Amino acid sequence: MGTEKLIRDMKKDDWESVSKIYAQGLDKGISTFETACPPYDEWNRNHLSNCRYVAVEDGKVVEWTALSPTSTRPAYSGSVEVSIYVDEAYQRKGIGYKLMQHLISTAPENGIWSFYAAIFSINTSSIEFHEKCGFREIGSRERIAKDRFGQWQNTTLMELRL
Repeated sequence: MGTEKLIRDMKKDDWESVSKIYAQGLDKGISTFETACPPYDEWNRNHLSNCRYVAVEDGKVVEWTALSPTSTRPAYSGSVEVSIYVDEAYQRKGIGYKLMQHLISTAPENGIWSFYAAIFSINTSSIEFHEKCGFREIGSRERIAKDRFGQWQNTTLMELRL
């Protein structure tokens, strides 16, 4: 019998699983300039309330995605920064692609027309993943900030226009 997989809206009750997956990314040091996983209330304030999804396999949250505004100005309301994180044990199994495609397909009904991603340039897997999902490279920033280990990082800027 195969495993049950589904994509659904993220709930506040998912935070424990979501934060554990986020912490895995922090531990690797190639996904965010954050130095610690924020508490739910802080994370919640910094992400849009819509377009938050999780991928669930056999009742376990194995991946999540959420959007952050790129600006507070109304003209930019449909331009968002995307975050997507996959549990280490479930990477490279295709569910990330399905989750991103779900996010992209629901974007127009949520007033989204442009996705933006600033990816550590050393994270070639994430860059390749975003390219597979239709993103294109639009630039880079050199030595933009130090990671949690004190190392300068470059970021590759990517965009998907709908």
